Amino acid sequence: MQKRRGPSKQHSVEPDGMESKKSMMKRSIVVVGASAGGVEALSALVSQLPANFDASVFIVMHLSPDYPSQLPEILQRVSALPVTRGIDKDTIQPGHIYVAQPNHHLLLESGRIRITVGPKENRFRPAVDVLFRSAAWAYGPQVTGIVLTGALDDGSSGLAAIKARGGLAIVQDPEEALVSSMPENALKYVAVDHVVSVTHMGRLLERLVCEPVKTANQEEKDRMSQQMDSEVGIAMGDNGRMRELMALGEFTPFTCPECHGVLVKIVEGKLTRFRCHTGHAFTLNYLLSEVTQYNEDVIMTALRSLEETQELLIHTKQHFEDNNEPQMAEAIMQKVELVKRQAARVKQAAMENEVISLDTLNPRYQPHESEPVREPQ
Repeated sequence: MQKRRGPSKQHSVEPDGMESKKSMMKRSIVVVGASAGGVEALSALVSQLPANFDASVFIVMHLSPDYPSQLPEILQRVSALPVTRGIDKDTIQPGHIYVAQPNHHLLLESGRIRITVGPKENRFRPAVDVLFRSAAWAYGPQVTGIVLTGALDDGSSGLAAIKARGGLAIVQDPEEALVSSMPENALKYVAVDHVVSVTHMGRLLERLVCEPVKTANQEEKDRMSQQMDSEVGIAMGDNGRMRELMALGEFTPFTCPECHGVLVKIVEGKLTRFRCHTGHAFTLNYLLSEVTQYNEDVIMTALRSLEETQELLIHTKQHFEDNNEPQMAEAIMQKVELVKRQAARVKQAAMENEVISLDTLNPRYQPHESEPVREPQ
């Protein structure tokens, strides 16, 4: 088992547990998660941070893995701080904004960035929970986590981890979020410290990063420690940690939508999550959405198969008619009618199927586009 890198005296940002001789630790790490509507919200947020902002900012936004992202360039247009893509093993610098790359997780270790292609969480890489959880594990009470606009509930588990390690939780006011699900779910599952408009977050962060914080007490450090350490290790690519994590949960009859491996249920307060033996992770909300989406895919595959069968039977019937075997042709025609009725029932099932999530079951739910999209140029 590979041991993750420990603290080093040369780092500009001190990890949780490193004593500063000059002053108490401060809230020097800000992690931000966003999805649908995130470009506008992130632009509004970073535009408020002054050039002397004395913290490091890390951003994960759900992006398509198929296209290069221009998000750092977009944010740089409105930011007084330097904005760059996170580079693996780069030393963390204060007063700098780091953005996750498409199809790569962004994680923090003691004093440096890690970029990995670890298992997806909630079908995303980068995933908000991965960043938040790694920051909480490495920096404890120095971390401030922010959940912005987006669908479903990525970020809720990571925000809970930040709180468990003594950090602060900030959530965008759901009333102003373009897509309110991520903020609403964070409020449902986490004891959030601040619920504010994005337009007020800059001033709030300026105040918070100047506040000294105490080293997390042992109770805070021990809470969720084994689970958090295992999950961060898995995101780093150390799948040898899966045995540890599988022992922390309850085996279920459900299978992973990604690899179809068995899922273990992990309960964190009100939040229920699932992991498979290869490391893919889902909240209950995401799993429900993925399984019901998979139902539609299976139904459409069955419909295609029945329609192909119908066409093949018609072709076979014609073959026997051409060879003057009317009895076989008639028997096959009866099967054609049977398959046609079956296909009609399957088509009706496809039309009645719906993708279900805890969000869509909410009476206040408004349909929206939840898939990751390329940000505007």
